[in-house]
Order: sequence, then structure tokens, then C-alpha cells
Amino acid sequence: MAVRRMVWVCVFPLLVTVAACVPQDGAPKAANSPAPAQPSIAAAAPPAAATKITTDLTAPRSGTGTATYRCGNNGMIAIQNLGTSLRVVGSDGTAEEFAASPASQSSRYQAATHDAIVIDGSEALVMKKGSTPQTCKR
Repeated sequence: MAVRRMVWVCVFPLLVTVAACVPQDGAPKAANSPAPAQPSIAAAAPPAAATKITTDLTAPRSGTGTATYRCGNNGMIAIQNLGTSLRVVGSDGTAEEFAASPASQSSRYQAATHDAIVIDGSEALVMKKGSTPQTCKR
């Protein structure tokens, strides 16, 4: 008895939902609507590319943007995205330019001093010559 009731309680709402979705006259809903039929997929134009909104420094932008990162006990750095390069200002006020390496990407940067920065979402991995790499977070 309990099993029959459980089946009835579980299946009945599902059947009601399905019945509500099916047209009562048996005709497809598209045939009842006055709107013209949609073209086939083969004849349709390709969809327009979606607009990507960039909210971090992982992609080059036309304008400049600055983000501040906390680097543990060693202070903070400010990274300014210049498109194909970065300007990094340390907590001591020293600035250093980093060029994209290789130039076709926007997450790895290297300075003339062979220091490097890898941007990954809200983290920046800072590698300085002669020091242990350090992860800084926005």
C-alpha cells in the first residue's frame, strides 16, 4: 500500500506536467502559431561571437588598468596593464617594465632583468632572480 502511494505521489505530478506541455489537438505548436517557420540550421547564418567582458589582467585591454596584489609579509605590488606589457610598482616605490613573453599571449611577462610575472586570474606569481617564487593575491 505504501509503495503504491509513493509511486502515485511521484509519478502523477510528472504525468500532469507532461500532459500540460503537449497540445490537446495533437498538432505541433509551431503549426498553430501565426509566426513564420524558423529556417533550418543549415540555412541559418552563423551566430555572432559573444562579447567577452574582461575583469582581470589576463587579457590585454585597449586602456590601462591597475590592480593591487598582496604578497604575504613582503608587502604589496601594483600591476598596471599596458596592453602588451606590464608596469609593476613595488611597495618600495620602484617601477619595472615587463614585456609579454612570448608577445602573442597575455599571462606571462618578463623584464630585462630576467624577473618574470605570470598572471592567473586573481593571482600573480612573481619570480625574481635569485629569490624563491612568490604568489601574490588580489
